Amino acid sequence: MTHISDIELGEVKLKVSNLERSIKFYQEVVGLKMLNQEAKTAELTADGKNALLVLEEIPGAVVVPPRSASGLYHFAILLPTRKDLGLSLRNLIESGIHIGQADHLVSEALYISDPDHNGIEIYRDRPRETWTRDEKGNYNMATDPIDWEGLLEEAKGEAWTGLPAGTTMGHVHVHVSDLQKSKQFYCDVLGFDITANYMSRMGALFISAGGYHHHLGLNIWAGNGAPMPPVNGTGLAYYTIVVPDQEELDNVVGQLRNAGISAEEEAGAWFVKDPSGIQLKLTTK
Repeated sequence: MTHISDIELGEVKLKVSNLERSIKFYQEVVGLKMLNQEAKTAELTADGKNALLVLEEIPGAVVVPPRSASGLYHFAILLPTRKDLGLSLRNLIESGIHIGQADHLVSEALYISDPDHNGIEIYRDRPRETWTRDEKGNYNMATDPIDWEGLLEEAKGEAWTGLPAGTTMGHVHVHVSDLQKSKQFYCDVLGFDITANYMSRMGALFISAGGYHHHLGLNIWAGNGAPMPPVNGTGLAYYTIVVPDQEELDNVVGQLRNAGISAEEEAGAWFVKDPSGIQLKLTTK
């Protein structure tokens, strides 16, 4: 097995029950901009060039209650600077939405939900040289209260104009049905490294490539053996893993094949389902 040494996360695609309502939310509350829109789909962007989020309205959609099925816990939008996070926080407060928050030591994070209960994290990383690991090699992370005043102070006197260029998809955190099978798929087959193993303590595992604190969070907080959402259920359609080049992509697809896992090619990208039925899109930069 080869370890994945370098990835980015690409666009996340969500299934929603009301496209117009979701577009309004993601533009006004989150701060994304329209890139392309069709009758039932919309591509939203931060930099005006690349889709960060794709929304698709599902006919007869069933809104999946939080923590009731495998799939999305949250997708996490990574901002370039602390000031950007302060500006986002001020806009979220002004929008009147419920805001969760945590200082994770490696990052400062805000948590909200969209109209279909899809979880969203908006965060900024602290410099990598300040991240520390414990004696087992796990990154030290916490859920301390954030410094609200400090963040708002950073944004003082500046107008919020939405998410800045340089905003990326930082990580994706999913509910899985079996943590051990998920670990085998993501670590043993795809080649991710474990960065924080909380499997026994809190039913969660954090994994990444290239030493990041986590590109993926896996948890069993929707219950061990959590069912897949209905086909017409709202939530995650897929998330995207971007590898550096075609050779790396061929390697990953080869590893999947060797493990007897089927992947389907579509327009140069590969789609595969993890053991919980969550769909990944694999592509190149």
